[in-house]
Order: sequence, then C-alpha cells, then structure tokens
Amino acid sequence: MKNLLLLLSLLLYLGSPAAVAQHKKAMTIAFGSCDRQDLPQTIWGAISKDKPDLWIWLGDNIYGDSDDMAVLKAKYDQQFNQADYKAFRTQVPVIGTWDDHDYGRNDGDKSFGPKKESQQLALDFLQEPASSPRRQQEGIYAAYNYNVGRKRVKVILLDDRYHQDTLFRDANKVYQPNPTGDILGEEQWKWLEEQLTNSDADAHIIGSGIQFLAEEHRYEKWANFPVARQRFLALLASTKAKGVLLMSGDRHIGEMAKMTISGVQYPVYEVTSSGLTHPATNNTGEPNKYRVGPLVNEKHYALFRLRQKGKKLQATMELKGENGEVFHTEKTVIQ
Repeated sequence: MKNLLLLLSLLLYLGSPAAVAQHKKAMTIAFGSCDRQDLPQTIWGAISKDKPDLWIWLGDNIYGDSDDMAVLKAKYDQQFNQADYKAFRTQVPVIGTWDDHDYGRNDGDKSFGPKKESQQLALDFLQEPASSPRRQQEGIYAAYNYNVGRKRVKVILLDDRYHQDTLFRDANKVYQPNPTGDILGEEQWKWLEEQLTNSDADAHIIGSGIQFLAEEHRYEKWANFPVARQRFLALLASTKAKGVLLMSGDRHIGEMAKMTISGVQYPVYEVTSSGLTHPATNNTGEPNKYRVGPLVNEKHYALFRLRQKGKKLQATMELKGENGEVFHTEKTVIQ
C-alpha cells in the first residue's frame, strides 16, 4: 500500500505545473514555407541542428497547382517521402496550414472547385488523424497548446484560402484592394475570437500563409482586404490577447516587422519566413514601413525560441540560413 501511495504521488507530481516547469522551461519552434518538392532540399539538416520541438508549415508546402487530385496527391507523396524531410519528420512533430500552391491553384480563393478534396490531401500530408475535427470543418484552421515551464503557449493556424474573396489584378499585375472582401469566413472568425477570448495562454502565435502587416508591396497580403485586416487587428485589442506573435510565408523572402496596434499594450512582431528551396534572390529591396532588420533573399527558415525566466516568458526570433548563418534576431519579453 505504501509503495502504491508513493507511485500515485509521483504520478500526480509529474502532471503538475511544477513538474512541467522543471522538465521543460524552453521551447524551440521552427517554421517556413515555399518548398518545391522537385528541388534539392538541403535545408532540413540545418533545421535539425537547432533541435526544434516543433515544425510548422506555413503554406506552399508543395507546388501542386492542379485541379487534378491525383496529380496533387502524387506531389504531396513526393514531398512526404523526400529523404531529408522524411528523416526530419520522424524526429520532430509537424503541424501546419496551407497557402495557394498547395491549396491547388496559384493565388487561389474560395472559387477553387475541388477544395474539399484538396483539404483532405493536405491533412493526409500533415498526418492528421481520421477523427480530427479538421477533417469535418470547411478549412484547415486549427489551434494547439504547449507548456513552456509554467507558461502556456497557444499556436493558432489560420486558413487564408478556403473562404477568401476574389481579388482583381490589373494590367501591371498589381493586386487591387477589395474594399469589402473577406479572408476567413464567418465560421473561422467566430472560432478565432473564441480561441483568443477564452484562452488561458500567456502567448499566442498566430500563423497565416500571407503577410498580416505589410501594406506597400504589390503582391498578396492581408492589406488587400482592408476590412478583414482591420477586423483582425481590432480583435487582438478587444480580446486582450496576451503576447501575440505573428508568422507568415508566401513571399520568397524573409523579414521581420513590428507594429503598434491601437488598444494592444505591447508592440506586435511578425516574422515572415519564405524560401526553403527557392528564394527570390532578385528581390534586393522593397518598401515595408514596419520592417525591422534586413530583407533576406537567401534560402532560410525561422525560429521562435521561448523560455520562461522568472515570471516572464522571453521570445527570441531568428531568421537562419542553410549554413547556420543568422540573418537577423529580435527579442521581446512577454509579461
């Protein structure tokens, strides 16, 4: 009986916040986007050296670009079984969302015909269980909770394709804003508000395929949907969400941005990481009034390094190259 009581006490302790704090006061999250399944993928070894606790796909996880689901599946299978990635995913938990090329159509929106079928293929690639709610809902948005010491971190991945309204591209291939258009759809908006309002997390890492903050470039971005973007920023304020960090992909460049948002008591950072296999080396500069640090036009990935120190959660953000070089670092303290 005495041994049984000791065993029960030990099990209760291991499940307590104190035990979690002692066992894991730090977490490394790696993420990236824009990965062609038919190009050399030399970057996975570099990412592995950082010993990430989690990998997050942020879209264009393959270049499918097809209405034919057999073609899309074959390309997913090629990436899934790519030798370096296969070795990586057996060591590191993988989650993710999508953007346009893996959705099935370049710059695709809600009009994409086989999006239900495409969703299942994307979830197969992410090894989502058959019983997962993501298999039943319209769109692949999801949320995950992690412990970093006694702090809680919530990762929220949005679906910016399944419900996105149409954009017009002019003769110069510049996207024109849709003044009333939406990105997420009402069900996803409701879900997102619940994830932020009812959250006990100390930090919220929110991911989208396209950039949240940038306003000036000519390509896809939340700013092309000004009502939706403002709704998103206002939601961060109204829900009083703690410690919001943003992450995005799509652009074939890496950069960090920092914005002061009305009603939010701290500056909000966004890390864009895009170009696992083919960065835009010709992009040597473009305006972004929120950018901090350089524009990175080499192959790279990104890291969030989270650590509990005392009563605070520290976040270090990095953009790193395939040879281990650090292109830029930002640090912030989440109260």
